[in-house]
Amino acid sequence: MLSLSSSSILVTGVAGFIGYSLTLRLLKHGFTVVGVDNLNDYYDVSLKQARLKNLENFSCFKFYQANISDRAHMQQIWDHHPSILQIVHLAAQAGVRYSLINPFAYIESNIMGHMTILELARQRERFQHFIYASSSSVYGGNTKLPFSIEDRCDTPVSLYAATKKADELITQSYAHLYRIPSTGLRFFTVYGPWGRPDMAVFLFTNAIVNDHPIQVFNYGKMKRDFTYIDDIIEGIMGALNAPPSQEASTAPHKIYNLGNNKSEKLIEFIELIEKELGKKAILEMLPLQAGDVPESLAEITASEQDLNYSPTTPISQGIPKFIEWYKEYYKV
Repeated sequence: MLSLSSSSILVTGVAGFIGYSLTLRLLKHGFTVVGVDNLNDYYDVSLKQARLKNLENFSCFKFYQANISDRAHMQQIWDHHPSILQIVHLAAQAGVRYSLINPFAYIESNIMGHMTILELARQRERFQHFIYASSSSVYGGNTKLPFSIEDRCDTPVSLYAATKKADELITQSYAHLYRIPSTGLRFFTVYGPWGRPDMAVFLFTNAIVNDHPIQVFNYGKMKRDFTYIDDIIEGIMGALNAPPSQEASTAPHKIYNLGNNKSEKLIEFIELIEKELGKKAILEMLPLQAGDVPESLAEITASEQDLNYSPTTPISQGIPKFIEWYKEYYKV
């Protein structure tokens, strides 16, 4: 099991949804966390600042505002914290549709930033474990369900997906060359309190509350493996407890799916939000958008076996928890 020690954990993207939720869990359990985030304006910066405010109450937390692709700045932070022996790299330019508008942001953050963090890891002789966020989007044009880590992933349908697959390949090469124990986690549609405003549950809730129409793509035929944030955090904690062995003859690099192992109809997802808000949505039915996939579903056998991963939160429980947070945060 992950134990307290004199070492620290670097969490990138610490003011983001998953980064914040993970760091809060680590700090509550007494771990020392060094957090990095550039606080960009991809979505409401005040939400990121509110997350940070909750973290800064802990004495064992140190925050740096920095761009992970800024090699000089990241090197300064790294050199200032020789106790960092593990990294959970969650910083990235997120979003499939935004990658159609601002592609270079994805290359800078998701490729250059990833390389910067890997280079830091290989400098430290006693470095223990590099965990990084991949995405279910790497499965791209695959039609076989559920999506398995054994499946080929060479048909990305968005630049975002291509950068995440590139991160997996780059990490594989570093694990091979420098024996860096590495774990990639393919997240499936994460939602919950403190979530991202550009994600479905937040967008839909906001629209219903403000009497705006909801854009429902693929004419409502979309299905997603919606995964509650607490289950995702349990998966990351499981990964922290299970670094790949450096003694193996193969590169010490493993990839896992973290999903709920259930594909939900988007329309039923919206109906649950309507029920919790006590208000009907205005639906605008639209065709499938460029970069989107019609359905996702995670095969999680390896995660269950290696990470002790066991998602327990159905959307019937997760959506009410999100709505409760939303009402409190926005004073609805």
